[in-house]
Amino acid sequence: MTTSELVAQIQKKKSFLCIGLDVDLNKIPQHLLKEEEDPIFAFNKAIIDATHHLCVAYKPNTAFYEAYGIKGWESLEKTIKYLNEKYPEIFTIADAKRGDIGNTSTMYAKAFFEDLAFDSVTVAPYMGKDSVEPFLAFKDKHTIMLALTSNAGAFDFQTKTVDGKELYKHVLETSKTWTNAANLMYVVGATKAEYFADIRKIIPHSFLLVPGVGAQGGNLQDVCKYGMTENVGLLINSSRGIIYASSNEDFAEAAAKSAEILQQDMKAILE
Repeated sequence: MTTSELVAQIQKKKSFLCIGLDVDLNKIPQHLLKEEEDPIFAFNKAIIDATHHLCVAYKPNTAFYEAYGIKGWESLEKTIKYLNEKYPEIFTIADAKRGDIGNTSTMYAKAFFEDLAFDSVTVAPYMGKDSVEPFLAFKDKHTIMLALTSNAGAFDFQTKTVDGKELYKHVLETSKTWTNAANLMYVVGATKAEYFADIRKIIPHSFLLVPGVGAQGGNLQDVCKYGMTENVGLLINSSRGIIYASSNEDFAEAAAKSAEILQQDMKAILE
């Protein structure tokens, strides 16, 4: 999917919501475990069917599938295939946080871009350019690089001053020089809203994937005030606050209601 196609979806749906499909068998409605052969896929399918008109992206975190072995991976395969076939306008993100040198990164990229046919994948830039550029080589695919995250440990490294400048700023500036850098998006946590103005000085037009709104305490209005561009340039992710809005048989309807609250806030901001 191209960036312009993503922007068109945002404008059409009046939404820049991304829904995280982080499926924990301990949290999904128990009737699915009893009735469904593949409860993870059944849960995802119901959530997707109930919310696809309210969001522009879905983001399965691969750890929640890998934890269940081959069955979990098959559930992920079925989920992305269902999305690509029934809702091809939706932007898909493999939240895998991969990153290794040379051929290894190329193989990671093939796994997510070719085999699973995701539109994008998250990567960790700690090993530098030769760990990220193999992902950037894929046409009409996006590499979403960790820049400034919303967890407490982010301050261990990301905001440390190196040569008079925070490390995350060095990461952002350096990434702009890499081959096919136009295919880069960046992860910036919503709980770091005060940093968005500085980030936009370095990457004024790039899309930012923003976790942390809702359950982690991030504020949508603050993120948009400092982070929004003329093409919106934001994908706001919510996972637990939407998919676990109910643990009963009405879970999909409850997820849609929770998603609509965020979507309506986004619509108001866009208008």
